Amino acid sequence: MKIILSTLNSRYTHSAIGLRYLYANMQELREHTEILEFSINDALQSVAEKLLDNNPDIIGLGVYIWNASQIHELIHILKKVAPYTTIILGGPEVTYLPFRVNFDLADYIIQGEGDLAFYQLCKDIKNGTAHERIIRMSIPNLKAINLPYEHYSDHDIQNRYIYVEVSRGCPFECEFCLSSMDEKVRAFDLEKVLEEFEKLWQRGARNFKFVDRTFNLNMKTANSILDFFLAKEPPYFAHFEVIPDHFPESLRQKIKRFPHGALQLEIGIQTLNLEVADNISRQLKLDKIKSNIAFLENETTAHIHLDLIVGLPGESLESFGHNLDELMRLSSCEIQIGILKKLSGTHINRHDIKHGMVYSDIPPYDILKNSQLSFKDIQIMKRFARFWDLYYNSGNFKKSLPLLWQDASVYENFYAFSLWIYAKTDSTYKISLPRQGELLFSYLTQVKELCEEDVAKRMLQDMMKLKGRAIPTYLKAYAKNFQIEAKLGTSGFNKRQQ
Repeated sequence: MKIILSTLNSRYTHSAIGLRYLYANMQELREHTEILEFSINDALQSVAEKLLDNNPDIIGLGVYIWNASQIHELIHILKKVAPYTTIILGGPEVTYLPFRVNFDLADYIIQGEGDLAFYQLCKDIKNGTAHERIIRMSIPNLKAINLPYEHYSDHDIQNRYIYVEVSRGCPFECEFCLSSMDEKVRAFDLEKVLEEFEKLWQRGARNFKFVDRTFNLNMKTANSILDFFLAKEPPYFAHFEVIPDHFPESLRQKIKRFPHGALQLEIGIQTLNLEVADNISRQLKLDKIKSNIAFLENETTAHIHLDLIVGLPGESLESFGHNLDELMRLSSCEIQIGILKKLSGTHINRHDIKHGMVYSDIPPYDILKNSQLSFKDIQIMKRFARFWDLYYNSGNFKKSLPLLWQDASVYENFYAFSLWIYAKTDSTYKISLPRQGELLFSYLTQVKELCEEDVAKRMLQDMMKLKGRAIPTYLKAYAKNFQIEAKLGTSGFNKRQQ
């Protein structure tokens, strides 16, 4: 029996930890099992060809929100070409009903954590005893699961992020999140996990992305993991998703010791409106959240990534704007703006009637409108989020972008700017960096009517911070005034700052 484990990752640099858990627990079938990974950018017929090259009896596919539509099409191709190949699906996108992508052509679907269930199903298929098409799994004992980390290849270690975890589950009940469906937080054997991390390190792994939903929930575990990295020589990179209101002193002291570029913390704020948070069963301790953000901003070199969501039930654009303005007052860190999604299995659907929530049934299931935000509003905010990434989160315009709002509302001024950009470009993609800069310069000088020389000075600082970069055409007239040396691509004022 030949078994292929596969999925379509969202990017080439990502790796699928779930496939490696399945592989690690295949017991006597492991020698007949192979992992083949692809990305959503790969041609699906080519993917199907490679999957079928070894004449597999079983193909197991991981289904996620980012690849559900492509997996549907891939199954269609596989069943047309090799109808007797057994296809087994697993992953978050098939764990809860309703399925909003048609997976009728799949032979079996494992709902829940399939670390042990996939092996048992393959064994049953081999023995001719498998019968139920949809298999609902109970939560497995994590200490009974073989860890996956030795099954990251040397190629993975050199070219991809290594995904790791020390726990599963979440104690909170945020209604938009699938993690709220877990019964409790469960932990792996910490000593064994650390042993596996050490092996990865010795093999050259330096990019660790933790998929734990609440990394700083358990202080003993969090401190042990941070100690593991602090004992190592940089450079390395560790990414954690953390609870915003739980940074006791022991954790703070360790975070302060990480060198620049070594630590990234993702903090799900989502909303600062207490009434909206209560609507979605989300706990908010605002004083602690603000204190912790201030600590991370002022006393650490960690890269901070804050999340806000557009479209939550009961939240107006005005309320969202207050959230963004408040976060900008607290921090200069990255702020990721997401659009609310309705994931099967979550309890966010209880607001559908009261708040007029209307969602797309096509992945990623974004909200289309609600009683406070029209379809047009949502479309505008999707573009707002995209332009926010290009101009703010990119860090390309640190000096010049604040001229947009100065001492006024960040949200209101960037909102107006995003409307103007879209009117000029009719696009949110394929806008080159020089074009982005030119648009910002034009808006600041023509619409905001700011002094051209003042704007140009800041723009040159932004655009010329990389040596060797050519001076943009629209700034050349001002470059001489600030002693820009075109051959070096470096400004006189930058040299004075260095």
